[in-house]
Amino acid sequence: MSSLPPRAGRHCHNPLNSLHATVYFSPDFTKELAGLGVEDRSAAYFAGRAAAMGAVGPGVVAATFYNFRHDLIARHLPAVWRTASPEAVLAARLRAVDSTLRRLLGEEAIASDEMAEAARLALRAAEGCTRHARPLYAAHADLPVPEEPHLAYWHATTLLREHRGDGHLTALLDLELDPLEALVSHTATGKGMARKWVMATRGWEQSDWDAAAERLRERGLLDGEGELTEAGVALRADLEDRTDRLDLAPYELLGAQGVARLTELAKGFLVAAALAGGFPADLVGKG
Repeated sequence: MSSLPPRAGRHCHNPLNSLHATVYFSPDFTKELAGLGVEDRSAAYFAGRAAAMGAVGPGVVAATFYNFRHDLIARHLPAVWRTASPEAVLAARLRAVDSTLRRLLGEEAIASDEMAEAARLALRAAEGCTRHARPLYAAHADLPVPEEPHLAYWHATTLLREHRGDGHLTALLDLELDPLEALVSHTATGKGMARKWVMATRGWEQSDWDAAAERLRERGLLDGEGELTEAGVALRADLEDRTDRLDLAPYELLGAQGVARLTELAKGFLVAAALAGGFPADLVGKG
């Protein structure tokens, strides 16, 4: 039985994950990867997130990222590694993290005691993560922890994000949601990535989306208007609850007081980043 308040780990993870994601929307990331010769945005994303695993091919990325179309990944991998090595990509990504957080949060926040505290707490939570059956987490766990607190904090958010994400894929498989069904059902909640962003970034065609929606309708999870049915709402809730259980250890290790404090700090940094334009305005929703 958990000693934490209900969904405390999820509530902590959400702002951690969101701040982590700012780097992939950042012009600094695009600039750094372009400086290595990787100018295509999809290639840059695949390389930037996968580099910790080495010079992997499209199959590994399709498996670990889950909801991207294999054909899109195969256009860029493994070819991207002939342009930039995984080591060079990781160094470029960290430079992008540095410039992005300085721009979004400001130098005062970067040098603050609160940032150092957040880094300590997030790294402590990450000590509760486990490598087995969690390939993206395990690959990042083998990377060195940066010395500067804001970079250490981002590194810790990466560990916690990928640890939860790897477990989330286990839950998706158990509930029999394939990659696009997972996206369609998440978008239908109104809290997931908007459909136009899915189509623009994941490589799927409208016919793929329509087919996935039809499969969900056949299971009674989606209605004729594309909204979740009662059964669909229940399945998505079950999915998140299963993910919570698989991701409990880091937050149990940190303890209720530590989780509450890390959540408070993480929310503060996230609000500042959002107000500074860290995310596209139309990223989330059903459109």
